[in-house]
Amino acid sequence: MIPFDFEYYKPSTIEEVVHVYQTVTDRGQKAMFISGGTEFITFARINKITTDAIIDMKGIPECLVLEIQGNELVIGAAVPLNKISDSGIFPLLGESVKQIADHTSRNKITIGGNLFSQLKYREGVLPLLILDAKAKIASKDGEEVIPLKEIFNNQTGLKNGQFLVQIMIDKEYLDYPFISLKKTRLSKIGYPIASVSALKKGNQIRAAISGVCEYPFRSSKFENALNDENIAVEGRITEAMKKLPSGIVDDFEGSAEYRQFVLGNMLEDVIEALKEGNA
Repeated sequence: MIPFDFEYYKPSTIEEVVHVYQTVTDRGQKAMFISGGTEFITFARINKITTDAIIDMKGIPECLVLEIQGNELVIGAAVPLNKISDSGIFPLLGESVKQIADHTSRNKITIGGNLFSQLKYREGVLPLLILDAKAKIASKDGEEVIPLKEIFNNQTGLKNGQFLVQIMIDKEYLDYPFISLKKTRLSKIGYPIASVSALKKGNQIRAAISGVCEYPFRSSKFENALNDENIAVEGRITEAMKKLPSGIVDDFEGSAEYRQFVLGNMLEDVIEALKEGNA
């Protein structure tokens, strides 16, 4: 049971979302956007989230899109993870999100909800970062399309009143060889010791990682080291590890040393799998 009262809104247009948010905040109250609601319910029950109003995005048609439009794959923020994986339309993202939570939960967890989770893992963003995805965001100032990496610059960067509408990916990326790996503490379902999504474009491996640092990341310095064919694979991995954007997480799921060991093995698998362009 949620121990506080809140107002619930389910607008049917982007304009209504903006209006509701402005109305609530003009009263000096806090409004929160949700698309699946699983995390809100979980954390609200234990008083880790409080709000005066929630705005449910599942009534917005643009947020429910999952289709090829021209040269782009468009994914609405409120599309459930299982719908993405079951569709087969984006195999790399499908493989990545299939490893998040259990099957029943993935019927409710949405891609937008995963990207803006309060948890540090946010594994759904990994394929999007390596595919140079774009994000359509909206606010009282209108709609704009920006590179997704501008939002996920070490942490989520949406400003108050902004919300995600859609994600867009150039469809040419959908055919590139890829690999998706995840290591958990005890079972296939759980928080990652390390998660890696990787893809090969031309002769270059792109990789994004979650679970190792306090936030998911893609780093050009890390990738440059990983792709340096002037040194042996072991040396490339060693150099890449030196380019991590922050310290390695050390917690009850796994020590920093163990996470580093696991990631090293994963990177070796990535290089081997994508060596000839076949994942």
